[in-house]
Amino acid sequence: MAHSWGYGPDNGPRTWYHSFPIAHHDHQSPINIETSQAKYDQSLQPLSVSYEPSTSQVILNNGHSFNVEFDDSEDKSVVRGGALEGTYRLKQFHIHWGSCDGHGSEHTVNGDKYEAELHLVHWNTQYGSFAEAVKHCNGLGVIGVFLKVGEANHALQPVIDALALIPTKGKEAPFLKYDPSGLLPSSLDFWNYQGSLTTPPLLECIVWHVLKEPISVSKDQLSKLRGLYFNDENESPCHMVNNFRPPQPLKGRVIRASFH
Repeated sequence: MAHSWGYGPDNGPRTWYHSFPIAHHDHQSPINIETSQAKYDQSLQPLSVSYEPSTSQVILNNGHSFNVEFDDSEDKSVVRGGALEGTYRLKQFHIHWGSCDGHGSEHTVNGDKYEAELHLVHWNTQYGSFAEAVKHCNGLGVIGVFLKVGEANHALQPVIDALALIPTKGKEAPFLKYDPSGLLPSSLDFWNYQGSLTTPPLLECIVWHVLKEPISVSKDQLSKLRGLYFNDENESPCHMVNNFRPPQPLKGRVIRASFH
């Protein structure tokens, strides 16, 4: 299955349902967030994020994006609060982006697109492992952060610099002592809804927290992201761009807001 999907015309998001019928189910992600329809919910707790830099391990090119992966064997890098019940451990983060400015994010807000979107992926410790957590509707908690073109993002720069080590699919490199909390905006106000992975197998296991406030990314930093390759080193080169899934139907789901 690993090679059966991608972002091209023949294997992109519109074709995924052939191998993953869940693509047409009722709780798919991403979505368009219509702010006028989001309901303020005072029961939503503030997000509490605590990341330990010593847990960062490697950065790798998986042929769809890059992942920065973390040691999740203990409650060292965790998120609590929001719509989450209990403790969720950080597993990895990755970014989705476009081929040029003006698009690239997966979620949209009132139809507006951002240049990129960061996903910090956590799993619910009550299930004992990431592999078990994805089998449950509340198994993963993902924080989505929009990236808007502007000033250089200094917290992101170590990640950008490391991309030179993983140009093609299958490449990985050590990535130690990195604190991803620097990638969060000053406000953690969020929209919340129940959804899915935005890549196959598209499992409907995610409690989403999409942050209202974007962070900045420079044109140069975006160009470095676009300099990665989907292919491995033995295949013809294909730049890693437009690695995002378009918004999916809401199908009656309620979007909650942690703010008025």
